[in-house]
Amino acid sequence: MRVQVFKTWNRVRSSFWFLPAVMAGGAMVLAFAIVALDKPVTDWLALNCGWSFTGGAEGSSSLLGAIAGSMITIAGVVFSMTLVALSLASSQLGPRLLRNFMRDTTTQMVLGTFVATFLYCLLVLRTIRRAEEIAFVPHLSVTLGVLLAVVSVGVLIYFIHHVSVSIQANEIVARVGTELIEGIERLFPESIGRGAPRIPTEPPDAGFLDTFGREARPIGSAGDGYLQFVDGDALMALAMQEDIVIRLERRPGHYVVAARPLVLVWPGNRVTDQLIDRVNSAFALGNQRTPGQDIEFTVNQLVEIAIRALSPGVNDPFTAMTCVDHLGSALCRLAQRDMPSPYRHDEKDQLRVITPVFTFPDVTDAAFNQIRQYSRSSAAVTIRLLETIAEVAGSVHRPEDSAALLRHAKMIVRGARGGLLEDEDRQEVEERFQSANQLLSESPGSKL
Repeated sequence: MRVQVFKTWNRVRSSFWFLPAVMAGGAMVLAFAIVALDKPVTDWLALNCGWSFTGGAEGSSSLLGAIAGSMITIAGVVFSMTLVALSLASSQLGPRLLRNFMRDTTTQMVLGTFVATFLYCLLVLRTIRRAEEIAFVPHLSVTLGVLLAVVSVGVLIYFIHHVSVSIQANEIVARVGTELIEGIERLFPESIGRGAPRIPTEPPDAGFLDTFGREARPIGSAGDGYLQFVDGDALMALAMQEDIVIRLERRPGHYVVAARPLVLVWPGNRVTDQLIDRVNSAFALGNQRTPGQDIEFTVNQLVEIAIRALSPGVNDPFTAMTCVDHLGSALCRLAQRDMPSPYRHDEKDQLRVITPVFTFPDVTDAAFNQIRQYSRSSAAVTIRLLETIAEVAGSVHRPEDSAALLRHAKMIVRGARGGLLEDEDRQEVEERFQSANQLLSESPGSKL
């Protein structure tokens, strides 16, 4: 159930229709409510505040008609500007960034404002009656429509500014970097790690692992697609209820082929058709990767922007260096967190679920491998990579993390030796490497 809620919510957040639809519904309710209160409120204002509304049926109809027509026209203009921004982002920075633009709440709110104002004026317009014997002009409703039009003009001005800022490369990289840091905070909270209750870091007995490998039975996936979300609580509850051990063969971000092993269950003789259905219901598959439980997806977005910037057709090393800076910021935070154990135990310390987990070396490989390969002939980006490694070195506290950073520093300097033509550039790269190497040797991780 939770995976379906997650999948639906992720789809809703990435759509242009949800927030505008909610605002349009609110505008309809507001129109009916204001019209119902219009006459008594108008009389009270005229009696107590000396405020009398002017304008007849013809003038009110013309005013609301003009506002409604202009709002739907501006909504079309906003939609066109949004498509231009999406096209630019897709062609220049990568199609995987389209989801970020579609999730932009500001754009959805702007579209909703114009659609809501249009519907409000349209519904109020239908209540105006011109016949003398039953004449009715909702003065308060018309006044509110004018106020909504004024607000809409301000929203349009703000939207133009927002689009102008949002298509700048540095702003896009900053938003993706912020999303990456939020993902680290969510997937690697400070409360998870060594010493946490019922999450031992020690692996189970080797004999059990050997028995598990021989006797466990695979459960295949019910469909094809990218694994977007895993309901760990549901798998834990299922393992406790059936008294089994479940080992996940895929983690969020992996592509799953139908009928291929999704999990292994031990003892294998307890696998039933009902258990297979319940296991598959704890996994959400989709046509694309999502950042909910897949931190590597957000890392890949920054990497894609960087390698596109390094392509000969774009040749923008400054954007690539900005991506490296944000990757370094995320790695500094990740290095300070304890990695969660892959072994999940119940309240009686019985092993129930084994999950593949992200590690600092895994994320480091995803962050640096492709940028390193494409930046061999760029002295500026190569130097920035080594400077970033030196910066992250001050945050690591595990030997394997220091080893991963040193391994990448060595590969970077070897690539620069063959890719850079000038001796002075190679010498400067060597100096940065020696500095990073010294910091890594002095880091707390090297002394553990």
